[in-house]
Amino acid sequence: MTESDPSASTHPDTHPDTHGAPIVFVVDDDLSLREALDSLFRSVGLRVESYASAPELLRRALPDVPSCLVLDVRLPGLNGLEFQSQLQRADIHLPIIFMTGHGDIPMTVRAMKAGAIDFLAKPFREEDLLDAVSAALARDEVRRRNDRWLSELRERYATLTAREREVLHFVTAGMLNKQIAARIGLSEITVKIHRGHMMKKMEAGSVADLVKMSEQLGVGADA
Repeated sequence: MTESDPSASTHPDTHPDTHGAPIVFVVDDDLSLREALDSLFRSVGLRVESYASAPELLRRALPDVPSCLVLDVRLPGLNGLEFQSQLQRADIHLPIIFMTGHGDIPMTVRAMKAGAIDFLAKPFREEDLLDAVSAALARDEVRRRNDRWLSELRERYATLTAREREVLHFVTAGMLNKQIAARIGLSEITVKIHRGHMMKKMEAGSVADLVKMSEQLGVGADA
């Protein structure tokens, strides 16, 4: 990057030792600020990619690692708040820290209500930005962990037979084996077998575990 090319952006970090590490995306049309933030984030061991505009970042396939976005509010073309809305419509969950030199209360409120981590007025302290980035990456790690857990639960649930799913529904409603047997017209022994298979497939150690899993899947007695 050179001062003669204000639209220049850093390329994705392809060093093998950094794969899987958290990454900070920076979008700002000010080259000098992008370079300063690039140096700041790298100085604390973070991967960083910077872009001069939102469309540049949109063309990038986002990696499956904890990430966040440091975004200028006032960008040419697609501004920061519009970009935030576009990400939400695309179901892209990227925690955002906004930067602005012209912030106002309505703008701040709108950004925060839409889920922004922070709204920093330029010039800001490096410590404040690093704290916000740390919080954003932590939030994204929790979200990704929860998403992985839910995906795993869905895979387990998909292995259940129709009868096992039926038994799961009644178990999470608090019914005993003999009550379930009377309800679906099977012997209590048969219900017990279906229940055992279902609990094993779901890897549930107790009814309480099963209830929690069912709530997360949206398939419990109250679903």
